[in-house]
Amino acid sequence: MSRILSFRSNLQYHLPVIVSAAVIIFLLVLPTGYEGFLQYRGADRCTALVLDTDNSTIVDTGLIKSGEQRCTLKLLDGKFEGTVTHGVNMLNGSLEADKLFVPGDRAMAVVSYRNDDIRSVSLIDHYRLDKELLLLVCFSAFLVLFAGRTGVRALLSFILAVLTIWKVLVPCYLNGWNPILAGLAVTLGLTLVIISLVYGFDRRAAAAISGAFLGITVTCLLGMLFTDLFKIHGAVMSGSESLLYSGYPHLNLTSIFMASIFIGASGAVMDLAVDITSAVQEVTEKRPDLDWREAARSGMNVGRAAMGTMTTTLLLAYSGGYVAMLMVFMAQGTPIFNILNYKYVAAEIVDTVVGSFGLVSVAPFTALSAGILLSGGRRSGPGRTAEEK
Repeated sequence: MSRILSFRSNLQYHLPVIVSAAVIIFLLVLPTGYEGFLQYRGADRCTALVLDTDNSTIVDTGLIKSGEQRCTLKLLDGKFEGTVTHGVNMLNGSLEADKLFVPGDRAMAVVSYRNDDIRSVSLIDHYRLDKELLLLVCFSAFLVLFAGRTGVRALLSFILAVLTIWKVLVPCYLNGWNPILAGLAVTLGLTLVIISLVYGFDRRAAAAISGAFLGITVTCLLGMLFTDLFKIHGAVMSGSESLLYSGYPHLNLTSIFMASIFIGASGAVMDLAVDITSAVQEVTEKRPDLDWREAARSGMNVGRAAMGTMTTTLLLAYSGGYVAMLMVFMAQGTPIFNILNYKYVAAEIVDTVVGSFGLVSVAPFTALSAGILLSGGRRSGPGRTAEEK
């Protein structure tokens, strides 16, 4: 009997890893449907080494530059590997998008060709993939060395989340699926798998998942409500107008913005749900006689302490990228009432406050479900049954 229970326990713990690995392999081979996009037909993407540069046609106004930078390149891979040719780096007067090359730089290039003849070479940006790969490898190694098997599970959840967003969520949005329903399905699916990777398929996972599900649902409903009340259009999202002009005018940007609210908050919601569940588990293991009300109360106490920092975490995460905008407002002497009334500022307020609402709601939900599930639903006082005593 003990062997059967041990086998069952091991299966519950390791099955999420098998499921996650299978899903990751499936997503890796799953086509998005946009691989052969028209923009890159008849073109070869490759890495190029900048041998020389000609800056004579660049118009320098002091702060910004426009015109074009002409470069002599050696193509390092692709159809024309080893070929020395000329390329153009277009400058549009935007500090955000423009880049300048110097001899010795490696660039990402797009080579337009006909048959075996190169027609033109456009320099897209500096080549960073090797450094990004190095950073990812260092992060993975540190995570595994520090956390062991748990680190491997965390790495699987990270890869799964990236692939799911890129291979499932983004294509669904581009294909015109309902953004709210698609976002909820993807977010809840990731929540199920990621929390199961932490605990395995057991009562702890059930408690944390149920609390996280309810928190995400509350965030979704409040996000829809306040986006509508604040009259925020989804065009406040970066790059959204370019998306419409790229041949996707049918997209509902406002619904996509609503979905981004609960998707962005879901990570913090999962984190808090796992924290509370683990705390209740520790309490019930140390005090097996504890009834579910006391266990839930302990979970609520942990949730109250964690919420103070988690809401601030959301605030800092959302506002960190807007420091320059805040500096512009202050430098121009913009009144605070004007700042708070701007559409893009109001959008960030909705993001932060509604996400915090989700965190506040997930604490009691998770504490209650963890108290019931992890204590076995034990009751105290005269109402307890003989088995419970």
